[in-house]
Amino acid sequence: MMDDDNNASSSTFRRRTLLKVIVLGDSGVGKTSLMNQYVYNRFTQQYKATIGADFVTRELQIDDKLVTLQIWDTAGQERFQSLGAAFYRGADCCVMVYDVNVSKSFESLNNWHAEFLKQADPADSDTFPFILLGNKVDVDGGHSRVVSEKRAREWCASKRNLPYFETSAKENINVEEAFLCVAQIALSSDQQPDIYYPGISESVSDLEQRGGCAC
Repeated sequence: MMDDDNNASSSTFRRRTLLKVIVLGDSGVGKTSLMNQYVYNRFTQQYKATIGADFVTRELQIDDKLVTLQIWDTAGQERFQSLGAAFYRGADCCVMVYDVNVSKSFESLNNWHAEFLKQADPADSDTFPFILLGNKVDVDGGHSRVVSEKRAREWCASKRNLPYFETSAKENINVEEAFLCVAQIALSSDQQPDIYYPGISESVSDLEQRGGCAC
């Protein structure tokens, strides 16, 4: 009987993993819009530049793990890049975003990639997970596009075959799929121990919507 009780008790505990994700890219490529679409299912035409850095969270379940994605939105302006070290440290994945309609945003990717590795200083820079998103594929029905998918995939191949998604925050194209991939590759490379919590019937987001505290 004791064994049955222990088994029942242990089954109510679920493994929870916190994953820190950094989103990088030039100002105006749609980093904040992608995050808002993914977490809040909303899009706004009004543009407001991110100052410094901010983050949002979303929970999802992958296999038997509860995963909390803590997604950091960093400013694209060069004058804020000095904030990098403090925000990049401890990251589990880096999402780089460019606008398929703006060549400069694509050409900046090498700098963002190098800057992240310099600031975050991961234990193994050769295996640290990156993912690339080519955003705003909806603009002008694709007619104003200047960076081809082929060119983007060739760049990804040169960086150890990074995962690549073409997205639209406005039309919600590939946003869910891209961040699911982020969670999966971050989880597969995560070396931190899992945190165990008693099983609960409500998710953190449910509690937050009612104004409750999930602490």
